[in-house]
Amino acid sequence: MERTQWIELAREVLDTEIQGIEEVKKRLGIEFFDALNCLAHCRGRIVITGIGKSGLVGRKIAATLSSMGSPSFFLHPVEGAHGDMGMIQAGDVCVAISYSGETQELLYIIPSLKKLGLPIIAITGNKDSSLAKMSNHVISIQVPREACTMNLAPTASTTATLALGDALAICLSKWKKFGKEDFHRYHPAGELGKRLSLDIERLMQRENLPLVQMGCPLKQALEVLDRGGLGTVIITDSNNTLKGIITDGDVRRMVCRRRFSMQDPVEMHMTTKPKFGREGETAARMLDIMEQSAITVLPVVDKEMRVKGIVHLHDLLGKGTLKFNGIQR
Repeated sequence: MERTQWIELAREVLDTEIQGIEEVKKRLGIEFFDALNCLAHCRGRIVITGIGKSGLVGRKIAATLSSMGSPSFFLHPVEGAHGDMGMIQAGDVCVAISYSGETQELLYIIPSLKKLGLPIIAITGNKDSSLAKMSNHVISIQVPREACTMNLAPTASTTATLALGDALAICLSKWKKFGKEDFHRYHPAGELGKRLSLDIERLMQRENLPLVQMGCPLKQALEVLDRGGLGTVIITDSNNTLKGIITDGDVRRMVCRRRFSMQDPVEMHMTTKPKFGREGETAARMLDIMEQSAITVLPVVDKEMRVKGIVHLHDLLGKGTLKFNGIQR
């Protein structure tokens, strides 16, 4: 085949899949609303089940439902027949996917699911199938043909199933008034990624910093450490230049070794080359330093090494004194 012929074949595949979705769209009616109503009033979880390609699509539908506020999980029919139905709870609803509606492994567990009290919603290409007859609600995903040139491999039908699953998930989220704040609550990693891309100045603490100057007695430094609540006291010179740091861990080691006096100058016990972050660096860079050094607090300095702020691990992760998702933690 010529290059243009391969491109034309790919276009034919896409056209066939588009036609399949269009056909499902045209036939969509009251049975879709009935199934949606059943899911909206589900007091438990939505249990998605299917095998083969339908099972793979079912896993994606379960993930989409869960991420949009409708708790859901995938139940493999064979595993279900061998004990995994123990995961079923009162109030759950089952969505069973089979294009033929005659998948034996799936049909085997449907009576047990019904005995457990689960309403059954069938997504199938055959409304006269055994699965359809055993179900409370039936949504048709019948397509004119598969995109496979032999009309055998599940292609257009699985695409239509996936699209229908998205339709159910989005309608359910709208029914439940699932908003942006809810979405972020279920996708904390996305918010965390945005947070870690911020310049550290946006996240660091600038006020009431636990600072003491060189020459002050150890007693005074420990009092500042205690009041600061960060497990750290930063030592500077008269120009506010970073000179050292004392942490809770340093204090523990001092006590264990019993080699200190409360009147000792603070520089006798400070770490003289502390880790630090610089203005202009990202929160992600601060997190890297903390992970590599197994520490939770970093002073932030400017080009002249003057202390400008301090950042705690919890500030980076959104659990500190700063606001995360608009909520004060």
